[in-house]
Amino acid sequence: MFEWILSVMAAAGYPGLAFLMALENVFPPIPSEVVVPLAGFLAAEGTLSLVPVILVATAGSVAGATFWYWVGLRIGEARLRAFADRHGRWLTISAHDVDAAALWFRRHGPWAVFLGRMMPGLRTLISVPAGVARMPMLPFLVWSTLGSLVWIGGLALLGYVLQSQYDRIAAWMEPASWIVLGAAVGIYLWRLVRQEARSPRP
Repeated sequence: MFEWILSVMAAAGYPGLAFLMALENVFPPIPSEVVVPLAGFLAAEGTLSLVPVILVATAGSVAGATFWYWVGLRIGEARLRAFADRHGRWLTISAHDVDAAALWFRRHGPWAVFLGRMMPGLRTLISVPAGVARMPMLPFLVWSTLGSLVWIGGLALLGYVLQSQYDRIAAWMEPASWIVLGAAVGIYLWRLVRQEARSPRP
């Protein structure tokens, strides 16, 4: 995965970075923890520039988050609850989980989006309840952009500062990206097994 990410940015530059960050939000196993520091490395080497890297990566990230916001908006709370009733076992959620999440989000929406955009694993998912709860688009974009800017700025600076360690870091980035994917699958399977164990037997 590392070599593919590197090839996309090397071939397409800033548009490639924007594409990867948008894709990272739609398909979380492509982690920003790999993409953005690598862009920071390239900025330190002079291939890219640091400030445009941060701005372009943030724009791509918010674009991907907006896709999931739109999905949540289209689905709506009633449909999502009905879907959870029918198929929730495969998503490891229930209608009760949907109600609890919607109530919590209505109370803490702006901060939930801002902080959620800085948390691995939650960065993508936080956009769906924002749409389901019909959070106005402008506040969603503002808080999502601010949270993404803090997260991406930190990762890019880390990659920029550690540029001298590029060879050493590159050696563990590839396994790290697969570990992130494996952890996501493992968490899903664990939740699925736990939910099956709690389900009442006929």
